[in-house]
Amino acid sequence: MQNAGFRCPALGHSTTGPLDHYLMREKLIEKGLLLVAFSAVAMIFLIAYLIFREGVPLVAKTGVWNFIASTHWAPSKGSFGILPMIVGSLEVTVLAVIIGATLGLSCAMFLAEFAPRWSVRILKPMIELLAGIPSVVYGFIGVVVLIPFIRRSFGGPGFSVLASAVILGIMILPTVIAISLDALNAVPPLYKEGSLALGATRWQTLHRVVLPAARSGIIAAFILGMGRAIGETMAVIMVAGNALTMPTSLLQPVRTLTSNIALEMGYASGDHQAALFATGMVLFVIIAILNTIALVIARPRT
Repeated sequence: MQNAGFRCPALGHSTTGPLDHYLMREKLIEKGLLLVAFSAVAMIFLIAYLIFREGVPLVAKTGVWNFIASTHWAPSKGSFGILPMIVGSLEVTVLAVIIGATLGLSCAMFLAEFAPRWSVRILKPMIELLAGIPSVVYGFIGVVVLIPFIRRSFGGPGFSVLASAVILGIMILPTVIAISLDALNAVPPLYKEGSLALGATRWQTLHRVVLPAARSGIIAAFILGMGRAIGETMAVIMVAGNALTMPTSLLQPVRTLTSNIALEMGYASGDHQAALFATGMVLFVIIAILNTIALVIARPRT
């Protein structure tokens, strides 16, 4: 009979078997997964290093305050003020997350608690299919449908903060819905059964029991949606108007940080190119701050 691998004191030697082989395979798999995890972290640090290496000298040359607080962007004249783009990016992102989070969470709540099971099996794959639509298609629909609607209904050129936020809010819906739905479905059934047994309605159970229990997963959905919104480029370029002015109204054209990089990187050189790297550096910092705030909010309360 084949042994599993042991040391025999009487014979003075050890024998190996299938157990040692499996243990060795498990250790190799463990080391491989650890290497993959560290490679992802290392990639983030490498990207940050490259961006900061190119951008910091320009910021040091122009001054931090002049770079992030000035409203004048004219690279050919040596002016590199990105405040309008920072404000525009934040306005578009916040409004898009409000739209996407409201509609997405509402849809997830309906699918999790009120929709018939057969409809969930049909609707969920269709919603997830929206994530595969290219952003340029969303931008094209925005130009053809949304821009004329905003122009007729609210005035202005149509290309605006509002148009960008609506398009991005729709684009982040699949992410918010899918992750929120998984978080709601992961709540133990005993929670809902106990609430219903105490006489609560389905809505009261959802509002007071299920949503608090799924809070961390829902906020994670909002975080991923926010990351998609603030990092989107093509659709925003098509519907935002790309005006280098401080947005004071939702109906005004705006240029975001990502749009600025995409529009000008093709012909930039020297300080101009360094300023675009510095713009990416600021975008990197903003995303890190927003994610940190969201993670703090999502942390379970003790």
